[in-house]
Parts: sequence; C-alpha cells; structure tokens
Amino acid sequence: MRNVFQYNDRLGIELPELDREWGQYSEAERAEMLVYWEQIRGRIPDRIMSLEQVIIRKQLQLNVEDDFPLSCALNREIAELASCITDLHIWYRVNQEFSSRMHS
Repeated sequence: MRNVFQYNDRLGIELPELDREWGQYSEAERAEMLVYWEQIRGRIPDRIMSLEQVIIRKQLQLNVEDDFPLSCALNREIAELASCITDLHIWYRVNQEFSSRMHS
C-alpha cells in the first residue's frame, strides 16, 4: 500500500494520494493503509517540533536584523513554516476520519 502514499517535500512526510474512493478499496487494503498511515502520523509531532525550532531560530535572527529586505524574507520564511505546522496538525487529525470511514 505504500504506493498510495507520496512524499510531500513541503511537509516532510508521506501523504495519502488515493486513486479511487475510500469505499472502493477492499477492507484488507484499507486496514493496511490505516496501519501505514498510523506510522506516518506518529512522526508528525516530531516534525512539528523540528519546524518550531527552526521558527524560533529565525525569530531570534529577526529580533536583531536591521536590513529591511532580509527582515521581510525572514518573516515570509516564518509564515511558511507556521503554515506547514498548521497543515501537519490537520493531517494529524485525519486518522479519525479514516477510522470512521473504515467502520462505515
């Protein structure tokens, strides 16, 4: 089932890319996908913490930066990292949706 998951460079994790509706997969395929997703999902909190550390370093840089264009660039990078964290939080919650679909 790993071919259903594709690595996402922006988020740094594999994401499901289903080529058909969830209900069109066999129960065994869905179970296998859920197990694999749970492994990926378990790494999301560490990925979030890693991105938070990068944000902290960039914020420290920003606090002492006098060059306006560089400050703007740092702000954009911080905003993008924060956006990734938000998306990772959303993907972390996807497990509940998968599980409810599995049992319906």
